[in-house]
Amino acid sequence: MKEKGGSGRDGRQRNLKCKVCIVRNWIYFVNKVGVFKSFSACLQHMPCCTPAFQFEVRPGNVIERKGRKYQVVKSQHTCQGRGGALIQVELRDIDSGNKVNERLRTDETVERVFVEEKHFTYLYTDDETESVVLMEPNTYAQLDVPKQLFGESLAYLKDDMKVIVELYDDRPMSASVPKRVTCTVAEAQVPMKGIAATPHYKKALLDNGLTVQVPAHVVAGDNVIINTIENSYISRA
Repeated sequence: MKEKGGSGRDGRQRNLKCKVCIVRNWIYFVNKVGVFKSFSACLQHMPCCTPAFQFEVRPGNVIERKGRKYQVVKSQHTCQGRGGALIQVELRDIDSGNKVNERLRTDETVERVFVEEKHFTYLYTDDETESVVLMEPNTYAQLDVPKQLFGESLAYLKDDMKVIVELYDDRPMSASVPKRVTCTVAEAQVPMKGIAATPHYKKALLDNGLTVQVPAHVVAGDNVIINTIENSYISRA
């Protein structure tokens, strides 16, 4: 009986041509010049290959674990040698807002909660009820979203900003702002003369109260584009 990987001359050719690499929980093949091929190409050589997870655990995903629903805040893939690959994840409990850190095995079953993604317009933040009030642009219906669902991106909210809310049974599960927003620099150190050609960064206080690293030439009053995921400077607006 032939082995799944092939035998004889054909099998040797396949072994010479490809080697298996586990990358981010998926199986890829690398040919002799190191070019990554798609997962479908992998199946052509080794039909027994299947991904360990049915989906890749990414920040923003909502999963069900131990009877509770969590939003993935951070995820990092690590390799434990013979122990196999693991995913270190930071999870936020949808109900309580508490965060937990766990390690998921690649052969572990993780149930993803499929949600409905809808666009809303930001109206205002109600500090008394600890909620963000949004409006559905087509029906003008208002939706109260717990502030904690926005996480650190809460500071970027501005009047009439378009945001995305993920709903499960009409219940908000997660909320996010645009990946890029324009902010105004409120405070920044005055550029010093004679700065070396090497790029120099300094701290700048934005109009929303957040502090980011910006190039030396940026001054107070400048409008800058910020990456809201990494809270980092991109460019001048």
